[in-house]
Amino acid sequence: QVQLVESGGGLVQAGGSLRLSCTASGITVIINRMGWYRQAPGKQRELVAAFTSVSSTNYADSVKGRFTISRDNAKNTLYLQMNSLKPEDTAVYYCYAITYGTQHWGQGTQVTVAS
Repeated sequence: QVQLVESGGGLVQAGGSLRLSCTASGITVIINRMGWYRQAPGKQRELVAAFTSVSSTNYADSVKGRFTISRDNAKNTLYLQMNSLKPEDTAVYYCYAITYGTQHWGQGTQVTVAS
């Protein structure tokens, strides 16, 4: 059973930075397709950043140039470096991973950006 555990969320002032981590367990192969979604109150979940293959990435237009997705395959860990945070980045951030056609989700971590 694949499990994803996120960490690194919190409260930050606008213009600040946070780094989210997502560690996968219960799998012994490299997960090519992993990424981050977020969901703000009253809004639909939206894709923030993702690895679409081993090295290809995709970002939402709203975070391009500010957020960077990276991974450490040896640690089965995915990261999201978030810089120049804005109040509109406030949301619960969810990590996901796709293995053998099944999408797995983490429990989410809250990011709050104060103006």
